Amino acid sequence: MAVTNRGKQPSLAQLRAFAAVAEHLHFRDAAAGIGMSQPALSGAVSALEEALGVQLLERTTRKVLLSPAGERLAVRARAVLEAVGALMDEAEAVRAPFTGVLRLGVIPTVAPYLLPTVLKLVHERYPELDLQVHEEQTSSLLEGLGAGRLDLLLLAVPLGVPGVTELPLFDEDFVLVTPEDHWLGGRQDIPREALRELHLLLLDEGHCLRDQALDICREAGRTEGAPVTTTAAGLATLVQLVAGGLGVTLLPRTAVDVETGRAGRLQTGWFADPAPSRRIALAMRSGAARGGEFEEFAQALREAMRALPVRVAP
Repeated sequence: MAVTNRGKQPSLAQLRAFAAVAEHLHFRDAAAGIGMSQPALSGAVSALEEALGVQLLERTTRKVLLSPAGERLAVRARAVLEAVGALMDEAEAVRAPFTGVLRLGVIPTVAPYLLPTVLKLVHERYPELDLQVHEEQTSSLLEGLGAGRLDLLLLAVPLGVPGVTELPLFDEDFVLVTPEDHWLGGRQDIPREALRELHLLLLDEGHCLRDQALDICREAGRTEGAPVTTTAAGLATLVQLVAGGLGVTLLPRTAVDVETGRAGRLQTGWFADPAPSRRIALAMRSGAARGGEFEEFAQALREAMRALPVRVAP
């Protein structure tokens, strides 16, 4: 047998033909097993022997035997074919929408209030989807999206980040949460200007909701010197501080029932139209390979969120 020609590589057809012969030890049966003509099968095995530079079979007039090299390489050939089969299976899974892993990043002021809806949708409509949730602040989520650590984000927009596409889900109003004896508690027509002098409790630095609340206050004419106390890392703590009489706070509408239900001695005030609001969206890398799937997911979420106290995006 000639020395191996390193410039040649075995083909999958050659490996498949050899594996069939190694299994059946009969050319006719092997050819029938893989749907190949007997001459083509014999030619493929001969071409494989030439490419590898070893004799794989001992051919006689009555039967076919594996050579010692053939016995060893038959194991390798089967392993290669199994690996290729697994590769094709995995590619099929990737091509199928809503299968495999989806790494979803969510900001803390959204996660507790929207995740029940998201998880219910995934469980009922996309049971083959392996949803992995990461709760982080906006800056960390965007870093993770850009680095490929995360696939999709659920957060407040606009972001104004190049290379990131936003898929709007809904708009929701902010409400004013006050102690039960506060003069604005329970009102339905609070003017934004009332925020100018209130003792406002906000989240810590880094939370986008803090920045949104400050923007609302600035739009209302609040001066930089007006009292703002920052002592809370989460909305639940803010609401407890309000219940304790330390000030008032702004909550997104989706958070109101959850957070005010945990504490007594509170009232909710509603702003006059147009009420201050925020927009929640999915965000993905522009041109993402799964972009079509993510757009379909966004539409499904819009439909699922119609039961929430929000204005769903068209």
